[in-house]
Amino acid sequence: MATMATTVTKTTFLEQSSFHGVPISSSPIRFQPIKSTQNNKSITISASSSSQYDLGSFTFRPIKESIVAREMIRRYMTDMITYADTDVVVVGAGSAGLSCAYELSKNPNVQVAIIEQSVSPGGGAWLGGQLFSAMVVRKPAHLFLDELEIEYDEQDDYVVIKHAALFTSTIMSKLLARPNVKLFNAVAAEDLIIKEGRVGGVVTNWALVTMNHDTQSCMDPNVMEAKVVVSSCGHDGPMGATGVKRLRSVGMIESVPGMKALDMNTAEDAIVRLTREIVPGMIVTGMEVAEIDGSPRMGPTFGAMMISGQKAAHLALRALGLPNALDGSYVGSGKPELILAAAENADIVDA
Repeated sequence: MATMATTVTKTTFLEQSSFHGVPISSSPIRFQPIKSTQNNKSITISASSSSQYDLGSFTFRPIKESIVAREMIRRYMTDMITYADTDVVVVGAGSAGLSCAYELSKNPNVQVAIIEQSVSPGGGAWLGGQLFSAMVVRKPAHLFLDELEIEYDEQDDYVVIKHAALFTSTIMSKLLARPNVKLFNAVAAEDLIIKEGRVGGVVTNWALVTMNHDTQSCMDPNVMEAKVVVSSCGHDGPMGATGVKRLRSVGMIESVPGMKALDMNTAEDAIVRLTREIVPGMIVTGMEVAEIDGSPRMGPTFGAMMISGQKAAHLALRALGLPNALDGSYVGSGKPELILAAAENADIVDA
């Protein structure tokens, strides 16, 4: 991809928002703490909302079943053809992967494919921890929530979103509406494409096929070439840390020590600081960083996932030769009070 000509302005992550295009909001939004009340009004269907049809006698327009099938197949296969050779593949649609893809999607010239093994993207970000609802985000990562226009209850050093699903559903709805993004869920990344010491894409298969290789005859995979692969598979587990484990098994890295015991204050800073291109063509982000570096786990606080994902996006942009916040360059009108305040430290930016 050709490098875009731009005027370079040296600045820090703290002093930038959108590196490309138009921010979600034209002005920063400062949400007040949410106060619960016993006088919440019940939701009713207004006359105006149902004026286009009669709910008492409702009928759908006719359709042939084959049309439904053809619409799904044609569009999905077109996406598979389009993204068979793409700019960036993000493996894992948890909070870090979604944040990375969202940041990348601001540049309409960058094509982003997201591979998610589960039917439902979001990873562990649908709940706040131990099946509790609230999501805790330590400052200054709350600036990312401001950009997404997500309300929260503000405390001195952190904010609380009333339900983690509010973050996940909001970022997904904004991300998936972008024309340069495709989510391939229920699809597994079975392996990496590696040529001459550089990661050049992923080997894919339907997730159900991957889970049943031992029960069926050989079902060969498919491939997706990419200029950059971002691995955000999460911490160790049935679907976690698979990217770095594969690098170890083929001898491209020496070890994957696994994450250490919980220490929130150390863990979140380390995850952002150590987010990096681990081998040529492959960037690691989120809890997979803790796995490869043996840094502490962070537990139920999510700011590092968001900021690590953003940093991974800018690393990918730099690898593509495009304007990015790491180099202090950006295109478009950015608001200095937004994104990546946690990366104000130069060690975090350039690790």
